Amino acid sequence: MDILEIIKTRRNIKIFKLDPINPDKLHLWLEAAAMAPNHRMTEPWEVYIVGPETRAKLNHKTNFGDAPVVLAILSKHGATAIETEENALATACFVQNFNLAAWAEGVGTFWSSMGGNPKNREILGVPDGYDVIGVFGVGYPDETREPKQRTPIQNKLKQLL
Repeated sequence: MDILEIIKTRRNIKIFKLDPINPDKLHLWLEAAAMAPNHRMTEPWEVYIVGPETRAKLNHKTNFGDAPVVLAILSKHGATAIETEENALATACFVQNFNLAAWAEGVGTFWSSMGGNPKNREILGVPDGYDVIGVFGVGYPDETREPKQRTPIQNKLKQLL
């Protein structure tokens, strides 16, 4: 697949096959994710591989679609409010790189925002000074849904003179 096809076909996966993810592939996708743009090379992301005990405590309503891997992606706060915001944006780019690299090899993700909940932060052991950008199920899709209708991009374009 070329990059445009990868971007256009990637979906948030809700149900996964139980097939394991090759740890070397996971590492490769994380390395690709780390090529994300980040202001002043802060590299603010941290990746937690969530094991079965922690995953059970999180009590996600769908158990992350039975994904074989669950990751929590964190963003470190900066020295200023602006740097904290830049770090969160850079970490979102990290996530997108990861999602696209995995999708290129037939592996999908389920992005949940549940990590921002104070109880889940405690379960994950998130230290002060970090935001949880998301908790992700990662695996081979058992179901891929059709894309939802998007607003035509021409409706979002503004020309400044």
